[in-house]
Amino acid sequence: MPDRRTIIQGLGALPLALAMSGVPAAARKARKPLRLRPGDTVGLVEPAAFSDDPEQIEAVKSTIRAMGLVPLVGRHVGTRHGYLAGNDRQRAADLDAMFANDEVRAVFAVRGGWGSARLLPLLDWKTIRANPKLLIGFSDITALHLAFAARAGFPTIHAPNAGGSWPEISWNSLWHLAFAGATPTFRNPAADAGDPTAQERWRTTAIRSGKARGRLLGGNLSVLTALVGTPWLPDFDGAILFLEDTGEAEYRIDRMLSQLALSGILGRVAGVVFGRCTRCTTGGEDYLGFTIPELLQHYFAPLGIPAFYGANIGHVANQLSLPVGAKVEIDADPGTIRILEPVVA
Repeated sequence: MPDRRTIIQGLGALPLALAMSGVPAAARKARKPLRLRPGDTVGLVEPAAFSDDPEQIEAVKSTIRAMGLVPLVGRHVGTRHGYLAGNDRQRAADLDAMFANDEVRAVFAVRGGWGSARLLPLLDWKTIRANPKLLIGFSDITALHLAFAARAGFPTIHAPNAGGSWPEISWNSLWHLAFAGATPTFRNPAADAGDPTAQERWRTTAIRSGKARGRLLGGNLSVLTALVGTPWLPDFDGAILFLEDTGEAEYRIDRMLSQLALSGILGRVAGVVFGRCTRCTTGGEDYLGFTIPELLQHYFAPLGIPAFYGANIGHVANQLSLPVGAKVEIDADPGTIRILEPVVA
């Protein structure tokens, strides 16, 4: 986890850098979360892995304060149960408590890891639906984003966890969505002329050209795939699917994309954005298998829908904050994601 100074430095710039332009039936009628304002109280929970160092929690609280918000730490944050932050009922109780608390305006996950999916049958979905609040996090938090899209019906935000790094683009994109209630167009950072590797690092590549509109759904590929066949996935018909992952070999990415194809999910979506797959390259002269770009071409090109890869989504620096469940438009050639509706009221 970055130290306090590193985290807060990423929040120092004013939110001006982004280019701006502009379920079940009962769940679809859910109200939108209220926008965040300076001085609002936000909850900190650990739905998955634990943070056992008190200094880490203090650093996270400092991050939240640097955002102009007031942190409220969940009762079981810092608890350890194996590799989890408390047992399943304790972690679920913390999340339920934040949604039941009228003083809490949004809920940040402190970190990912593994364990969020174990909470899904234990959560008080009636209370969650009745109290729309922004849920913010990524990686293993994908399980909650997808379940909220299926059961709660209001948008959530796929963004760095509270205990992670908050560089300028991550903070700016969150600010526009959660504080300003804006409808920005997101794209990768512009290449720095002084950095000869920047153009390649920030490049997006169209698999199939064109524009597509739909509800933005997705997140971590491994977590999403693990929910296939369960009642916790939303309806992907006409959706814009976005994916990312980390530390997975090419054959595992192949296997998971195959699962999405065989389950019918890929055949139902209107467009695809694949972010970054960090540390997913076997490499070496002796490696004779498929590359990640080859796998993406294999699975997405035959769909005949707009698709691109290389967006700054996932376990990367300068991660974009994205609204899960909101209507968006993608344009594959420039690699843009345009938000079509405010995430907050």
